[in-house]
Amino acid sequence: MDQLIDFLQYPFAIRALLASSMVGIMCGILGAFIILRNMALIGDALSHAILPGVVVGFLVAGYSILGFFTGSVMAGLIAAALITWIQRNVATQEDAAIGIVFTSMFALGVMGISWLTHQEGVHLDLKDFLFGNVLGISDNDLWLTFLVMCFTILCILSFYRYFFITTFESVAAKTLGVSVSTIHYFLMLLLSFAVVASLQSVGVILVVAMLVTPASTAYLLTERLSFMVLLSGAIGWLSAALGLLVSIVLQTTPGPAMTIVATLLYLLAVMFAPRKGLISRAIILRRKRQKILSEDILKHSVRLLETRNLTFTSLSAILSRRRSLLHRHIKRLQEKGLMQLSNGTLSLTDEGLEAGYQLIRAHRLWESYLVQEVGLSEDQIHADAEELEHLLPEDLLQEVSRKLGDPRTDPHGSPIPFPRTEQKKFLSSLKPGDQASISFVQADDQVRSHLWELNLSPGEEITVDRVGEQEIVLMSGNRSFTIPRSLSSNVRIVGLSLL
Repeated sequence: MDQLIDFLQYPFAIRALLASSMVGIMCGILGAFIILRNMALIGDALSHAILPGVVVGFLVAGYSILGFFTGSVMAGLIAAALITWIQRNVATQEDAAIGIVFTSMFALGVMGISWLTHQEGVHLDLKDFLFGNVLGISDNDLWLTFLVMCFTILCILSFYRYFFITTFESVAAKTLGVSVSTIHYFLMLLLSFAVVASLQSVGVILVVAMLVTPASTAYLLTERLSFMVLLSGAIGWLSAALGLLVSIVLQTTPGPAMTIVATLLYLLAVMFAPRKGLISRAIILRRKRQKILSEDILKHSVRLLETRNLTFTSLSAILSRRRSLLHRHIKRLQEKGLMQLSNGTLSLTDEGLEAGYQLIRAHRLWESYLVQEVGLSEDQIHADAEELEHLLPEDLLQEVSRKLGDPRTDPHGSPIPFPRTEQKKFLSSLKPGDQASISFVQADDQVRSHLWELNLSPGEEITVDRVGEQEIVLMSGNRSFTIPRSLSSNVRIVGLSLL
């Protein structure tokens, strides 16, 4: 730490820190648009293609910052124009066109600088252009970097809407009269400025890292472009400044140190980003699997309950899961008030029954959809429906039901439970001639047992034949059922007009 503090006492160290910070901010902000437009390779191409401009600038104006800047920008624009022309007019792959242009121009630049270094009185070091020499930055270099950064930020702020719409909706931009090609070339101009301003800090080889890596890190951390631009600039600044300080402490080259710091920040985001990080995605996937297993437990518990065979052993056999795992999930469902586990006996609460029947409803609606709309056969639909039943919320499931004509049975002939929003009534409220269906959700196990003994199944359509003081007579097809009035006041039904 003392060594670092002592080093920062020198003016050239302060200039290096300021220049690195400005380059990080500028490259980070531009990089957000570069990676969203899939132009990372073009950024690499421009950073290499400016070398012939350095040679031409030296031949015209000598060792002049303005000469280097002008020549490099012109070379960058020529490279961008050549790449675009080849992509549009020659039968060549897009990435191949980029490779052809930037390697040929880079080779010309290397040859030109090598030729110049053999001339008497010429002091051009190719390594400074390739890898940067941030500790040798002059006041003129610092002012040039500052002006380019301010110009870049001002352009982004002024034309943000145009960059936004041409990045995400190029067709809509053309419809609105926005010239997509003009914005593209303008972005190339800003990119050329940034590359030239970064020459002294990180060099042409590593500048692509400052353009791509901070923006890629920001992309993992946010989904809003405005936040991504700001965050990318901040990460670029942190990478450059911290990389310089690390290089001082470790006594290594600053440019590569900045790149390594930027890469380490990217790897941290890869692991720990809130939604896109590997750890976060693993947690989300684990929770999704737990949710699916819990829903499968409810669904199969309802089916076993209908056959009066709901036991821990039967449930474990159907789901093919470890008993310890099932026990943990059943405990969670018990805490949510969906299941009950007492003395080894399983049962479902009203809320658990309703949730289970809604899952059965989703499964059977999806089976109907796959047969009617997709054209699959009945023996092809079960596995897909098993996966889809966990995905859509109730409102979208209602859209599926309406599209299918609100079917009452699935392709296998099994009844489709009513939606969660069904209006529940009781059998005792009906009059002779009224029609209804037995609700899938009943008040308790006793009611379900009575219906089971009477051979009345959930979803079965009934018509009230006669209402007496002690009993109600129902008809379902050619079958007749006599229900005690005491039981009818607890049997939930759904009016057919509500289906």
